[in-house]
Amino acid sequence: CCQKNILLVLKSKCCRQQSLYYKLWQMTDLLYTEKELVQSLREYIKAEETKLASVKSWANKLDALTRVSTTDPEGYLAHPVNAYKLMKRLNTEWNELESLVLQNPSDGFISNMSVHRQYFPDEEDETGAAKALMRLQDTYQLDSEAFSKGKLPGMQSDAFLTVDDCFDMGKTAYNDADYYHAVLWMQQSLKQLDAGEEAATTKAEILDYLSYSVYQMGDLPRAIELTRRLVAIDPSHQRAGGNLRYFEKLLFKQLNELNQAYQPASEEPIQLGTYNRPKDHLPERETYEALCRGEGIKLTEAKRSRLFCRYQDGFRNPRLLLKPMKEEDEWDSPHIVRYLDVLSSEEIDKIKELAKPRLARATVRDPKTGVLTTAQYRVSKSAWLEGEDDPVIARVNQRIEDITGLTVDTAELLQVANYGVGGQYEPHYDFSRRDEPDAFKRLGTGNRVATFLNYMSDVTAGGATVFPDFGAAIWPRKGTAVFWYNLFKSGEGDYRTRHAACPVLVGSKWVSNKWIHERGQEFRRPCGLTEVD
Repeated sequence: CCQKNILLVLKSKCCRQQSLYYKLWQMTDLLYTEKELVQSLREYIKAEETKLASVKSWANKLDALTRVSTTDPEGYLAHPVNAYKLMKRLNTEWNELESLVLQNPSDGFISNMSVHRQYFPDEEDETGAAKALMRLQDTYQLDSEAFSKGKLPGMQSDAFLTVDDCFDMGKTAYNDADYYHAVLWMQQSLKQLDAGEEAATTKAEILDYLSYSVYQMGDLPRAIELTRRLVAIDPSHQRAGGNLRYFEKLLFKQLNELNQAYQPASEEPIQLGTYNRPKDHLPERETYEALCRGEGIKLTEAKRSRLFCRYQDGFRNPRLLLKPMKEEDEWDSPHIVRYLDVLSSEEIDKIKELAKPRLARATVRDPKTGVLTTAQYRVSKSAWLEGEDDPVIARVNQRIEDITGLTVDTAELLQVANYGVGGQYEPHYDFSRRDEPDAFKRLGTGNRVATFLNYMSDVTAGGATVFPDFGAAIWPRKGTAVFWYNLFKSGEGDYRTRHAACPVLVGSKWVSNKWIHERGQEFRRPCGLTEVD
């Protein structure tokens, strides 16, 4: 019995020992598993540290940037490159940062992003800012390198565009089938990359877009040369080989038809002027842009001798007798005058304050329907202010009536407009023409007889009001206003008054205008004896 019990005890000990050894074996396995987990944890920590380092780098860069930008926000945004990069940063780069943080849940950051995202510019805004730079490039004949280095007339700045920025500019143009600008910006991107600048964009990517854009501009020899460079860099590129064969076949076909020998591509770098800018919808484009640059102004000495300055009391208006307005002739025919000290700085600040919450994309009146709508040729933000909004508006309206001698009872509301980076209003008429009789029908006040335009800011560069028909350019001066009649006394439109607001190159342009209508002017501006009186 005892022996049997001893055997049972030994058996029990053996079973417990086997169980213990089994657990030790499993635990040994788990030790190696734990080791792997520790290694995995270290890799996770390293990944987190890498991510955190990237986030810290972003924070340091943006901290330095926002310290500079918020010191003088308007001055900072006055530079078009800074405005474009702000649009790009908030639309594209902050999204990249969000994706980086989202790799590991971060409720605080995502919640913050969600709250502020509604105020972020979208892709359309970024595209618009890029097109604004191109518009400035064309109007003021600035090459891509000048923009890339932030070199603008009358301004020293640290603003610059990277390889990736230039590439994105080129892509914006390319996606809009604007191969002229695509070539200029892809070439600049390539130039900076070849100079050793670091970038996420590869040379193959740039050459891919550049070669096809050059082909679209009709330069087959250069398109072939660029495509050969692309093939040399990336022999397996899915399009390069086929494009190269197609370009070569097309070129030799053209040479055979013209009986010409092959000429290698020019070694001169592509720059502003290498290719002609395609014509667009605006017949006076070259004249308009030249005037914006201060070129082609037809203010001869003979004409200048017919321009005078004077005190104007609004035809013995009681409010102007003691303090008449200073009036200067800007042009003799059609007669355009400038009034000095029309608005005080305090009045300007108040008008801006009232307008800012209401600013929206500026509209134009559809000539067929009379309905207000947005248009690509007018790029600004505007707001409409009534006399009831504030005593300052009522006072400004009264002042316009006193100065011009025309009633503003039938005029449109005071329109306030802000032209930011690249903001413009291409050549247009303020009055409605015979082929658009319903333009102001809804108002019931007749046509726009006159325009009174207040300049509420100085502009560092650009932003002139130009009249392509007779070659006049009027430059903004804060506190002054210009006035002209859009209609002859007969009620016929004066087609010479077609005018434009040039793109703002540097700065921000604030204006307010009053469009004065025909009704109520019957005794204030009687009809003339001829059609053009």
